[in-house]
Amino acid sequence: TAVDAPRFCILDGSQNGKIFIETGFNEATVAKLARYGHNMEPNVSGHEREIFGRAQIITKDRETGILAAGSDGRADGCALGY
Repeated sequence: TAVDAPRFCILDGSQNGKIFIETGFNEATVAKLARYGHNMEPNVSGHEREIFGRAQIITKDRETGILAAGSDGRADGCALGY
């Protein structure tokens, strides 16, 4: 899912800012971006992943009304619906 997918972040938000890449990103993609001149910081892992934020999601089945929830495995958290 999108919540589980590896993330990236341009920490300072600028056009030429360093791009932090979470472990698990396609290495060929990271290498190609570096060849284009982007300042890359690949393989961010462990507690350093906090820069990517967290996610909790809830979806509702429109036919049954059943709620399904998921929480980002990168940190503590839970998704609740009622």
